[in-house]
Amino acid sequence: MLNSLAMRGSWILSLLLCSLVSNAQVPGVPAPAPVPKPVAAPAPAPLPPSIEGAAWLLMDDSTGQVLLGNNVDTRVEPASITKVMTSYVVSAEIKAGKLSPEDQVRISENAWRGGGGGTDGSTSFLPVNSSIALKDLLHGMIIQSGNDASIALAEHVAGSEEAFASLMNAYAERLGMRGSHFVNSHGLPDPEHYSTAHDIALLSRALIRDFPEDYAIYKLKELTLNGITQHNRNSLLWRDPSVDGIKTGHTAAAGYCLAASAEREGMRLITVVMGSSGEKKRADDSQALLNFGFRFYESHLIYAAGQSVVESQIWKAEQDSIALGLLEPLQVTVQRGKYDQIKAVMDLPKPLLAPYSKGQQVGTLRLSLDDQLLIERPLVALTDMPEAGFFGRMSDELMLWWESE
Repeated sequence: MLNSLAMRGSWILSLLLCSLVSNAQVPGVPAPAPVPKPVAAPAPAPLPPSIEGAAWLLMDDSTGQVLLGNNVDTRVEPASITKVMTSYVVSAEIKAGKLSPEDQVRISENAWRGGGGGTDGSTSFLPVNSSIALKDLLHGMIIQSGNDASIALAEHVAGSEEAFASLMNAYAERLGMRGSHFVNSHGLPDPEHYSTAHDIALLSRALIRDFPEDYAIYKLKELTLNGITQHNRNSLLWRDPSVDGIKTGHTAAAGYCLAASAEREGMRLITVVMGSSGEKKRADDSQALLNFGFRFYESHLIYAAGQSVVESQIWKAEQDSIALGLLEPLQVTVQRGKYDQIKAVMDLPKPLLAPYSKGQQVGTLRLSLDDQLLIERPLVALTDMPEAGFFGRMSDELMLWWESE
């Protein structure tokens, strides 16, 4: 036992002596960019495209990073992009077992009037008092942007539009949409009905991630319902084969709006353009943002889930070090040529004291570029780390006391 304590004390003393020689960061922190440095500085990226509109952004889907944007958290009218929230709620309720795609949904007079007396907004031309399969209504709302379909779905899910709006707001809060509030399922103007470009991108990202089968509806170019064929208003579906969603919107107050998403070579980007002056302009600006993002940005996997990021010294434990890592893969998107400039900083308690349970947060990992924080993630224990026995704890207690002096 004395020999064991002496060896432990000798090991700790050697670490302390080493720490006097160097002020380096926590041992074991890997370089964030395991690629050779370029021989010459990368060519600078050109200025981003000039985008018209009240608010707009370009987001990386894999990380949620906003790569470019203007007025991203400014309150705007979402118009028919509201229906993305409606479809998310319907898909979530189906997944929860509360609905079935085969449900027969009655078209009430309120739904038939489309929320505007039968004259305002888009419609799927659903006959009043008819019954339509829920899955067909979902297609009609997404592809044709039918207000009647969205109201019928809301009434079927929650009994009324008002009750359905409360569900929309509950799901929005769960998704982190802090700047949004919904009062209807279709997006016709109301002073209390609003969102932000950032929130719409968060919603789009969640829909793609959580309900890929329902998201696949958004890329369909046309739908025939009740013998009437209508086309998807997202013109990017015809322009760019990499675009597979998501939704347009327009009212006189909101202007022309478009949330779009595309995937090229495994990288997915999301754009949101709100308050544009016309259909072509919103499509042109969205296409310009997508092209710029795919041309001048790249994504890299920094750490895999469960990978040891750092081996850190731990006190009063049965072992001398603990492996720390991440619960989920950590990916980052940066301008091309800047990957090797990413800096990793780990914030860990000093001293690190047992016990810890597997998966318990121990510290924080932060990645930054050009002095700007990119991503922050919790560092967790990759294994259980129980306390040492009495003598081990006492030995470390003495060493910590001595070090503090």
